[in-house]
Amino acid sequence: MIEKFDSFKSFYPYYLNEHRNEWCRRFHFIGTTVVLALPLTALYHALPILLLFIPIAGYGFAWAGHFFFEKNTPATFQYPLWSLRADFKMYFELLSGKISMDSKKDGIR
Repeated sequence: MIEKFDSFKSFYPYYLNEHRNEWCRRFHFIGTTVVLALPLTALYHALPILLLFIPIAGYGFAWAGHFFFEKNTPATFQYPLWSLRADFKMYFELLSGKISMDSKKDGIR
């Protein structure tokens, strides 16, 4: 059954719930860091070919986290745009310490 969401605000708790596993969150964090670094590296070294690796890095790390650790289907398959937005939100919340790699510390079970 596919859940329906009428706003990003209602989607984000679902997204976090789909990312409870610490290693899944770590893989997302690594992938998003690479995604953010690739355009800067491409620009600095004048290598636009590196931009082709953005989706590979982002989805590769994220999907590995889901398939090997979280053992669920990535939310991006059903909600591609909200999932992308949520991934960046989760990334910056992890970076700022608002949420933890260990979802149990956030009250997500």
